[in-house]
Amino acid sequence: MKKSQDFKTLCVHAGELKDEKYGGAISPLYMSSSYAFNDVEINHYPRYFNTPNQIGVAKKIAAIEGAEAGLLFGSGMAAISTALLSHLKSGDHVIFQDDLYGGTRNFIQNEFSKYGIEFCFTSGTEVDDFESELKQNTKGIYIETPSNPTLKIIDIKSISDLAKKSGIWTMIDNTFASPVNQNPISMGIDIVIHSATKYLGGHSDICAGAVLGTKNSIKQIFSSAKNLGGSLSDYTVWLLERSIKTLFIRVQAQNTNAKLIADFLEKESWVEKVYYPGLKNHPKHNTAKMQMKGFGGMLSFDLISEMDCKKFLLGLKLIKPTMSLAGIESTALSPRLTSHALLTEKERISQGISPQMVRFSAGIESVEDLKKDLLQSSKIQI
Repeated sequence: MKKSQDFKTLCVHAGELKDEKYGGAISPLYMSSSYAFNDVEINHYPRYFNTPNQIGVAKKIAAIEGAEAGLLFGSGMAAISTALLSHLKSGDHVIFQDDLYGGTRNFIQNEFSKYGIEFCFTSGTEVDDFESELKQNTKGIYIETPSNPTLKIIDIKSISDLAKKSGIWTMIDNTFASPVNQNPISMGIDIVIHSATKYLGGHSDICAGAVLGTKNSIKQIFSSAKNLGGSLSDYTVWLLERSIKTLFIRVQAQNTNAKLIADFLEKESWVEKVYYPGLKNHPKHNTAKMQMKGFGGMLSFDLISEMDCKKFLLGLKLIKPTMSLAGIESTALSPRLTSHALLTEKERISQGISPQMVRFSAGIESVEDLKKDLLQSSKIQI
């Protein structure tokens, strides 16, 4: 696929497989788990991440992220864990942003010691906070921006510049932004990770992950991936391709709804604080404006202390109080009870995750209907 093609065109056509026999309009689905091995150029096998559908969709996501290559995984955590373990060994040190997705932090804290890998979490989100943690054995920096669930923003270019100056690699979880809103490789990041369950999948019906980078970095990740076994079924790969074709229009609608909901919540007396990089009062609004094409479909807000967060969520009728995010339907949850439940209360508070916080994922519904639902639930307790 030519790099000169527009993002919207790449979403639809990059990496598509041609139906040579019948000329079908969509990629054929190859469900086989066993392929010929005699006199073939490549030995295809699902666990080797190289079935026709796996190769095609990996090319599609790489194209829209501006990467040379990619790999698909069975979940976002499979992508994260494999990318990290393939780049680290006993005695290495890696710097992590303090506020990360709870599953990522739990993996680091519970698994790295088994491999003798050293790690630290920064005290803040400025480049100086990362630079102060550099050690002789530091091999990389891992960030997530916007962060889950506090929507903190990190200056991506400054982190990539620091890493290049220090001779270390960089990884970013780009799930919250999606490739529609942010392309970190263009800002110097080495490896981009997605929970493809979220915006890339977009319909709350599949679980997948993706890692993008240079051909050499993906080759390095594959060397671990084929042993760790986190590959994705071809039927799910095929569904993922279907979903990515509408990625641009879905995320554009979600961007719009999220901004309108954030503006609405800021004016409500039952809301203490709104976290959204598209708001001018966000402490890193200008940084987000500089490095993002859109501010995303995710936001969080704190209810006033008089309200019960759980009752508020259960009172919603249209917005679904469900575990995940980024589907075409709007959802809301308590990070304290779900995505960051495995953290200690002290860790949650240090990141700004209070018992009153609600994480909101904007869908594509009528924004007026979403506002009405939020209002009716708030009135139950006021």
